[in-house]
Amino acid sequence: MSTQPEKGPLAGIGVLVIGDEILSGRRRDRHLQAVIDRLAPRGLVPAWAQFLPDREETIVDLLQRSRRDGATVFCFGGIGATPDDLTRACAASAFERPLVRHPDAAELIEDKFGEAARPTRIRMADLPEGAALIPNAYNRVPGFSVERHFFMPGFPEMAHAMLDWILEHPLAELGDADYAERSLWLEDTPESELVDLMEELAAGYPHLRLFSLPVLGDGRRLLELGLKGHRGEVDRVVDWLAEELAGRGLAVFAERPEPG
Repeated sequence: MSTQPEKGPLAGIGVLVIGDEILSGRRRDRHLQAVIDRLAPRGLVPAWAQFLPDREETIVDLLQRSRRDGATVFCFGGIGATPDDLTRACAASAFERPLVRHPDAAELIEDKFGEAARPTRIRMADLPEGAALIPNAYNRVPGFSVERHFFMPGFPEMAHAMLDWILEHPLAELGDADYAERSLWLEDTPESELVDLMEELAAGYPHLRLFSLPVLGDGRRLLELGLKGHRGEVDRVVDWLAEELAGRGLAVFAERPEPG
Protein backbone atom coordinates (compact mmCIF):
# COMPACT_ATOMS: atom_id res chain seq x y z
CA MET A 1 0.00 0.00 0.00
CA SER A 2 1.49 3.28 -1.10
CA THR A 3 1.65 6.59 0.74
CA GLN A 4 2.19 8.46 -2.51
CA PRO A 5 -0.11 8.11 -5.54
CA GLU A 6 1.11 5.87 -8.30
CA LYS A 7 0.59 6.96 -11.88
CA GLY A 8 -1.52 3.95 -12.84
CA PRO A 9 -5.33 3.86 -13.09
CA LEU A 10 -7.45 4.61 -10.03
CA ALA A 11 -10.66 2.84 -10.99
CA GLY A 12 -12.87 0.70 -8.76
CA ILE A 13 -13.36 1.38 -5.07
CA GLY A 14 -10.68 3.51 -3.44
CA VAL A 15 -9.86 4.60 0.09
CA LEU A 16 -8.15 7.94 0.57
CA VAL A 17 -6.85 9.01 3.99
CA ILE A 18 -5.54 12.57 4.22
CA GLY A 19 -3.41 14.00 7.00
CA ASP A 20 0.21 14.56 7.95
CA GLU A 21 -0.58 13.08 11.37
CA ILE A 22 -1.15 9.64 9.81
CA LEU A 23 2.12 9.67 7.90
CA SER A 24 4.11 10.93 10.92
CA GLY A 25 2.62 8.32 13.23
CA ARG A 26 0.96 10.80 15.59
CA ARG A 27 -2.33 9.08 14.69
CA ARG A 28 -2.98 5.55 13.50
CA ASP A 29 -5.29 4.90 10.58
CA ARG A 30 -8.52 3.08 11.37
CA HIS A 31 -10.40 3.95 8.19
CA LEU A 32 -9.04 1.42 5.72
CA GLN A 33 -9.99 -1.51 7.94
CA ALA A 34 -13.43 0.01 8.52
CA VAL A 35 -14.05 0.11 4.77
CA ILE A 36 -12.71 -3.42 4.29
CA ASP A 37 -14.98 -4.75 7.04
CA ARG A 38 -18.06 -3.15 5.51
CA LEU A 39 -17.33 -4.17 1.93
CA ALA A 40 -16.54 -7.81 2.68
CA PRO A 41 -20.17 -8.92 3.25
CA ARG A 42 -20.99 -7.43 -0.16
CA GLY A 43 -18.29 -9.46 -1.89
CA LEU A 44 -16.10 -6.42 -2.46
CA VAL A 45 -12.62 -5.23 -1.56
CA PRO A 46 -10.94 -1.86 -2.16
CA ALA A 47 -9.09 -1.75 -5.45
CA TRP A 48 -6.61 0.74 -4.02
CA ALA A 49 -5.79 2.82 -0.95
CA GLN A 50 -3.66 5.92 -0.52
CA PHE A 51 -2.36 7.91 2.44
CA LEU A 52 -1.70 11.53 1.46
CA PRO A 53 -0.10 14.49 3.25
CA ASP A 54 -1.80 17.84 3.79
CA ARG A 55 -0.44 19.08 0.47
CA GLU A 56 -2.82 20.74 -1.97
CA GLU A 57 -1.23 19.72 -5.26
CA THR A 58 -0.97 16.07 -4.18
CA ILE A 59 -4.60 15.86 -3.10
CA VAL A 60 -5.91 17.63 -6.20
CA ASP A 61 -3.85 15.42 -8.50
CA LEU A 62 -5.18 12.19 -7.00
CA LEU A 63 -8.80 13.38 -7.01
CA GLN A 64 -8.53 14.46 -10.65
CA ARG A 65 -7.25 11.01 -11.56
CA SER A 66 -9.84 9.09 -9.56
CA ARG A 67 -12.56 11.26 -11.09
CA ARG A 68 -11.20 10.61 -14.57
CA ASP A 69 -11.11 6.86 -13.94
CA GLY A 70 -14.69 6.74 -12.63
CA ALA A 71 -13.73 5.51 -9.16
CA THR A 72 -15.93 5.27 -6.10
CA VAL A 73 -13.84 6.83 -3.33
CA PHE A 74 -14.19 6.96 0.45
CA CYS A 75 -12.14 9.95 1.58
CA PHE A 76 -11.29 10.64 5.22
CA GLY A 77 -9.81 13.78 6.75
CA GLY A 78 -9.21 17.43 6.04
CA ILE A 79 -12.78 18.78 5.90
CA GLY A 80 -12.57 20.88 9.09
CA ALA A 81 -12.17 24.64 9.40
CA THR A 82 -8.47 25.09 10.29
CA PRO A 83 -5.78 26.17 7.79
CA ASP A 84 -4.45 22.60 7.43
CA ASP A 85 -7.89 21.31 6.36
CA LEU A 86 -7.50 21.42 2.58
CA THR A 87 -9.86 18.71 1.34
CA ARG A 88 -12.94 20.85 0.68
CA ALA A 89 -11.01 23.32 -1.48
CA CYS A 90 -9.04 20.55 -3.18
CA ALA A 91 -12.26 18.72 -4.09
CA ALA A 92 -13.69 21.91 -5.57
CA SER A 93 -10.57 22.35 -7.67
CA ALA A 94 -10.39 18.70 -8.77
CA PHE A 95 -14.06 18.60 -9.78
CA GLU A 96 -13.90 22.01 -11.44
CA ARG A 97 -16.60 23.54 -9.26
CA PRO A 98 -16.56 26.77 -7.27
CA LEU A 99 -16.36 26.51 -3.50
CA VAL A 100 -19.68 27.92 -2.28
CA ARG A 101 -21.53 28.06 1.01
CA HIS A 102 -24.03 25.22 1.14
CA PRO A 103 -27.19 26.62 2.76
CA ASP A 104 -28.28 23.36 4.39
CA ALA A 105 -24.82 22.69 5.77
CA ALA A 106 -24.64 26.25 7.10
CA GLU A 107 -28.01 25.81 8.82
CA LEU A 108 -26.89 22.60 10.50
CA ILE A 109 -23.68 24.22 11.76
CA GLU A 110 -25.50 27.32 13.02
CA ASP A 111 -28.12 25.20 14.78
CA LYS A 112 -25.37 23.20 16.47
CA PHE A 113 -23.05 26.00 17.53
CA GLY A 114 -25.21 29.12 17.59
CA GLU A 115 -23.18 32.33 17.69
CA ALA A 116 -20.00 30.26 18.07
CA ALA A 117 -20.48 29.04 14.49
CA ARG A 118 -18.93 32.27 13.23
CA PRO A 119 -16.45 33.22 12.03
CA THR A 120 -14.63 29.87 11.86
CA ARG A 121 -16.87 26.81 12.10
CA ILE A 122 -19.19 28.10 9.38
CA ARG A 123 -16.35 27.57 6.90
CA MET A 124 -17.14 23.85 7.03
CA ALA A 125 -20.27 24.70 5.01
CA ASP A 126 -18.12 25.91 2.10
CA LEU A 127 -18.34 22.97 -0.30
CA PRO A 128 -17.97 22.27 -4.03
CA GLU A 129 -21.04 23.62 -5.81
CA GLY A 130 -23.75 20.98 -6.13
CA ALA A 131 -22.31 18.72 -3.42
CA ALA A 132 -24.73 16.40 -1.60
CA LEU A 133 -24.56 16.24 2.19
CA ILE A 134 -23.64 13.19 4.29
CA PRO A 135 -25.35 13.35 7.69
CA ASN A 136 -23.18 13.27 10.80
CA ALA A 137 -25.00 11.79 13.80
CA TYR A 138 -22.13 12.65 16.15
CA ASN A 139 -22.20 16.45 15.98
CA ARG A 140 -24.41 17.23 12.94
CA VAL A 141 -21.57 18.85 10.94
CA PRO A 142 -22.05 17.08 7.59
CA GLY A 143 -19.67 15.50 5.18
CA PHE A 144 -20.32 15.77 1.45
CA SER A 145 -20.18 13.84 -1.81
CA VAL A 146 -19.40 14.72 -5.41
CA GLU A 147 -19.53 12.24 -8.30
CA ARG A 148 -19.25 9.07 -6.17
CA HIS A 149 -16.51 10.59 -4.04
CA PHE A 150 -17.57 10.65 -0.38
CA PHE A 151 -15.76 13.03 1.95
CA MET A 152 -15.83 12.43 5.70
CA PRO A 153 -13.94 13.79 8.71
CA GLY A 154 -10.84 12.14 10.05
CA PHE A 155 -12.43 11.25 13.39
CA PRO A 156 -13.44 7.56 13.25
CA GLU A 157 -16.24 8.16 15.77
CA MET A 158 -17.92 10.42 13.21
CA ALA A 159 -16.72 8.97 9.93
CA HIS A 160 -17.64 5.33 10.40
CA ALA A 161 -21.27 6.06 11.20
CA MET A 162 -21.31 8.26 8.10
CA LEU A 163 -19.77 5.39 6.12
CA ASP A 164 -22.60 3.14 7.27
CA TRP A 165 -25.14 5.72 6.10
CA ILE A 166 -23.47 5.95 2.68
CA LEU A 167 -23.62 2.18 2.23
CA GLU A 168 -27.26 2.09 3.36
CA HIS A 169 -28.42 4.94 1.12
CA PRO A 170 -26.55 6.26 -1.96
CA LEU A 171 -24.53 3.05 -2.33
CA ALA A 172 -27.18 0.61 -1.11
CA GLU A 173 -26.99 -1.41 -4.34
CA LEU A 174 -23.20 -1.74 -4.23
CA GLY A 175 -22.06 -5.35 -4.21
CA ASP A 176 -23.80 -8.72 -4.37
CA ALA A 177 -26.53 -9.72 -1.89
CA ASP A 178 -25.95 -13.41 -2.74
CA TYR A 179 -22.24 -13.26 -1.91
CA ALA A 180 -20.91 -15.46 0.90
CA GLU A 181 -17.62 -16.53 2.45
CA ARG A 182 -17.13 -19.79 4.37
CA SER A 183 -14.03 -21.45 5.69
CA LEU A 184 -12.85 -24.51 7.57
CA TRP A 185 -10.02 -24.72 10.08
CA LEU A 186 -7.37 -27.40 10.47
CA GLU A 187 -4.62 -27.90 13.06
CA ASP A 188 -1.06 -28.96 12.24
CA THR A 189 -1.83 -29.43 8.56
CA PRO A 190 0.61 -27.65 6.24
CA GLU A 191 -0.66 -26.14 3.01
CA SER A 192 1.70 -28.36 1.05
CA GLU A 193 -0.35 -31.42 2.00
CA LEU A 194 -3.49 -29.92 0.46
CA VAL A 195 -2.17 -28.42 -2.78
CA ASP A 196 -3.74 -31.20 -4.85
CA LEU A 197 -7.12 -30.54 -3.26
CA MET A 198 -6.78 -26.79 -3.79
CA GLU A 199 -5.92 -27.34 -7.44
CA GLU A 200 -8.99 -29.57 -7.81
CA LEU A 201 -11.20 -26.87 -6.28
CA ALA A 202 -9.72 -24.09 -8.43
CA ALA A 203 -10.18 -26.11 -11.62
CA GLY A 204 -13.63 -27.44 -10.76
CA TYR A 205 -15.16 -24.21 -9.47
CA PRO A 206 -13.64 -21.32 -11.42
CA HIS A 207 -16.40 -18.92 -10.36
CA LEU A 208 -15.43 -19.30 -6.71
CA ARG A 209 -12.37 -17.73 -5.08
CA LEU A 210 -10.24 -20.05 -2.99
CA PHE A 211 -8.25 -18.79 -0.03
CA SER A 212 -5.71 -20.57 2.16
CA LEU A 213 -4.41 -18.67 5.18
CA PRO A 214 -1.84 -20.19 7.55
CA VAL A 215 -1.92 -18.81 11.11
CA LEU A 216 0.97 -19.10 13.56
CA GLY A 217 0.73 -18.44 17.30
CA ASP A 218 -0.06 -19.94 20.68
CA GLY A 219 2.45 -22.65 19.88
CA ARG A 220 0.10 -23.98 17.21
CA ARG A 221 -0.02 -24.11 13.44
CA LEU A 222 -3.49 -23.49 12.06
CA LEU A 223 -4.78 -23.33 8.51
CA GLU A 224 -7.95 -21.56 7.41
CA LEU A 225 -9.16 -22.91 4.07
CA GLY A 226 -12.24 -21.46 2.43
CA LEU A 227 -14.16 -20.18 -0.57
CA LYS A 228 -15.84 -16.95 -1.63
CA GLY A 229 -18.62 -16.48 -4.16
CA HIS A 230 -22.30 -17.20 -4.74
CA ARG A 231 -23.88 -18.32 -1.46
CA GLY A 232 -25.50 -21.54 -2.70
CA GLU A 233 -22.41 -22.80 -4.48
CA VAL A 234 -20.11 -21.84 -1.60
CA ASP A 235 -22.25 -23.76 0.90
CA ARG A 236 -22.40 -26.84 -1.32
CA VAL A 237 -18.67 -26.92 -2.05
CA VAL A 238 -17.57 -26.21 1.53
CA ASP A 239 -19.80 -29.03 2.78
CA TRP A 240 -18.13 -31.34 0.24
CA LEU A 241 -14.71 -30.03 1.29
CA ALA A 242 -15.38 -30.83 4.95
CA GLU A 243 -16.25 -34.41 4.05
CA GLU A 244 -13.19 -34.73 1.82
CA LEU A 245 -10.85 -33.45 4.54
CA ALA A 246 -12.41 -35.71 7.16
CA GLY A 247 -12.00 -38.62 4.74
CA ARG A 248 -8.27 -37.91 4.74
CA GLY A 249 -8.23 -38.40 8.50
CA LEU A 250 -7.95 -34.69 9.33
CA ALA A 251 -9.74 -32.97 12.19
CA VAL A 252 -11.91 -30.23 10.65
CA PHE A 253 -13.40 -27.30 12.56
CA ALA A 254 -16.10 -24.91 11.39
CA GLU A 255 -14.66 -22.18 13.65
CA ARG A 256 -11.13 -21.36 14.74
CA PRO A 257 -10.31 -23.93 17.44
CA GLU A 258 -9.50 -22.62 20.91
CA PRO A 259 -6.05 -23.29 22.40
CA GLY A 260 -5.73 -26.41 24.50
